[in-house]
Amino acid sequence: MAQGSPAADALAKYDRRALTVCSIGSHSALDVCLGAKKYGLRTLVVAAKGREQTYASHYRTREVGGCVDETIVLDKFADILDPTVQRDMLAHNVIFVPNRSFEVYLRQRYAYDEIERGMLVPFFGSRRLLRAEERGEDAPDDQYSLLDRAGIRYPRRLTGPSDIDRLAIVKAPHAKVSFERAFFLTTDPLHYRERSAELVERGIVTVDGLATAVFEEYVVGPTVNLNFFWSPMLGEVELLGTDTRRQTDIDGARALLAREQAALGDGYVPGMEEAGHIATTLTESMLEQAFDLGSRFVHAARDAMPPGIIGPFALQCVIAAGPPKSFVVYDVSLRIPGSPGTKYTPYSAYRWGVEMSVGERIAKEIAAARDADRLADICT
Repeated sequence: MAQGSPAADALAKYDRRALTVCSIGSHSALDVCLGAKKYGLRTLVVAAKGREQTYASHYRTREVGGCVDETIVLDKFADILDPTVQRDMLAHNVIFVPNRSFEVYLRQRYAYDEIERGMLVPFFGSRRLLRAEERGEDAPDDQYSLLDRAGIRYPRRLTGPSDIDRLAIVKAPHAKVSFERAFFLTTDPLHYRERSAELVERGIVTVDGLATAVFEEYVVGPTVNLNFFWSPMLGEVELLGTDTRRQTDIDGARALLAREQAALGDGYVPGMEEAGHIATTLTESMLEQAFDLGSRFVHAARDAMPPGIIGPFALQCVIAAGPPKSFVVYDVSLRIPGSPGTKYTPYSAYRWGVEMSVGERIAKEIAAARDADRLADICT
């Protein structure tokens, strides 16, 4: 951490006996809070009005149970950058754990530079790397660049509709949910024009959104998220768990018989919006390849945007048939993953002897850094 930065100044003034782990009230906040409580750390959730009861009531800390010590309720998540809110968080000795919701909700109002400057509290992890999840937006080192640096295979990118010569997936901004993307499959330029026109008519995408869409080959195979953790305290990459997504409404369509699928009609375009996650496992023969990908990505991120990755990150993969079977990374998460269920795969227990969620692993790293007077090595 740079000396004289707001985060460094904050850490220097903190009461390290009363550290508070904080997150936006969405995505994976409860996992963060439960992990923090296991290591004796205070917890704080910043919630949006109308969504606060999960944290302020249902999972508030009680005499027995609960994991959320305190809740700050804002009109909008983006109000977290208000100076009054920032002062309140600093008074709580907050170490902030960013999740996907933090990024997408604040990006509706602020540029990445404004977010990085406006958050005066220390981040667990690298605040600079949040922007690298984008594809070519606001960052010379986006996720494609980092994958290239690491020598990691990802789906072949297509230049646009005229380049579609195989089964391809189109990823366009969703017209109605600004922080989500709409996905659809297509096979050739004519099919793309027909399918995209239909989706525009249905209000799922817009013509302007399609102009910024990403076109990629569609790699056939099962999907798996490799959820890693880079520990500055130990200097090693850990595979904390593996999971896969449940999506609306394609998962329901897959469960139908062929006759029932036909009843959906030729114009049916399945939604692929994330609805949850389920645990999945790998064959042991794939583990060495998985760790190799994680290690190479850590080194590439460190070279591109020092200090690089701190804590959790995920490589979202398709397992291509080969032979030999291999991972193809179709997306990257540079922060805590959305699934608290990764602990129900065996990989954290293989390393630590007990199952450990990502939130618990974060708290373990924070506690170890506090005790070793190395918080500056894990916060930015």
